[in-house]
Amino acid sequence: MEKQFSDLPESRQQQLMAFDRLLTIMDELREQCPWDRKQTMDSLRHLTIEETYELSDAILNNDLPEIQKELGDVLLHIVFYAKIGSEQAEGRTYNFDIKDVLHGICDKLVARHPHIYGDFVADTEEAVKQNWEKLKLKEGNKSVLSGVPASLPALVKAMRIQEKARGVGFDWDEKQQVWAKVEEELHEFKENFNIESADIIDHKEAEGEFGDLLFSLVNYSRFVDINPETALERTNKKFINRFQYLEEASKADGKSLSDMTLEEMDIYWNRAKEMGV
Repeated sequence: MEKQFSDLPESRQQQLMAFDRLLTIMDELREQCPWDRKQTMDSLRHLTIEETYELSDAILNNDLPEIQKELGDVLLHIVFYAKIGSEQAEGRTYNFDIKDVLHGICDKLVARHPHIYGDFVADTEEAVKQNWEKLKLKEGNKSVLSGVPASLPALVKAMRIQEKARGVGFDWDEKQQVWAKVEEELHEFKENFNIESADIIDHKEAEGEFGDLLFSLVNYSRFVDINPETALERTNKKFINRFQYLEEASKADGKSLSDMTLEEMDIYWNRAKEMGV
């Protein structure tokens, strides 16, 4: 039996009314605004990617007001795609609207959580993940890895590949085994790289070994509960902050980076570290 709007708690009514307001504004913009009328799914795609990265930045900065703002931008894009999907267009054989999108994800969540909505027993996070991958295969996925988008950044893709393989039991048992693999890959990489002269003996081979080393490090990160993408991005931000301090502080002292030695730069760099920059 479907719930009546009036029977819902006031907080849920307010949420639904806010969503209705967004849908109404989207309808009006699509009809009246020249820019919004012109947009297609293809034209919105790169903007959606940009908005997703802006949300990611806000999350890394733990900036809750900014997270709220960026979530609104991402939600707008979802509503925009659904609006375009509902429109009749020449040559289109399939249409959908926001209702279909919402029911689709609801149906999938119910089907993927039989331990909540069925009689399947899953008492641990690992059991839930493993059953999730098994259900996806039953739904028609030809491979456990077919759900990993080809366009994902390589570091994120490596982690998702490993997580999905783990979901069907293809993984190491202990983190010590994984670290041994890291050391093995590091040794193989060094064999293809002349440490003394820094000349690559076989560029293609060394590149392959370096990729193996990175992949094994990503693998180890999972076992110590570190997200490699987040870790690297935090290091990127730390480097940027320290380097910008180096630029500003040396300029304030009347120095130019192009005229400074590495040892002189290190003085400012170490000062930034001591200041917690």
